[in-house]
Amino acid sequence: MNLNIIGYIIYLSITAIIILKVGKICYTNGNIFVAQLIPNHEELCLKINQVLLIAYYLFNLGYCAITLVQWNIITTQTQLLETIAIKTSIILFLIGIMHYFNILIITKQVKKLI
Repeated sequence: MNLNIIGYIIYLSITAIIILKVGKICYTNGNIFVAQLIPNHEELCLKINQVLLIAYYLFNLGYCAITLVQWNIITTQTQLLETIAIKTSIILFLIGIMHYFNILIITKQVKKLI
């Protein structure tokens, strides 16, 4: 029995929830960092933060959708669980790397301004 469709649904549900939750947290807390880069322009900072959020969503959700093509045929529940765990952990790793990369860039930009 091919369990790929079930795996796709579970995988996309888990990753979409994680991506949306992390994006919302970064959006609400990220205004402080963007405001340090462009002081006295609160409306512009909000717009930049919104663009960053949309880019984050598009990149991560798009990557999740593209990875579905690479899945092998899943015939057992063990394979299903392993595949979902591996693919989800890759997404979490990429989100973490992107977060620290963004913080590094913002920190360097703030140091240049000070």
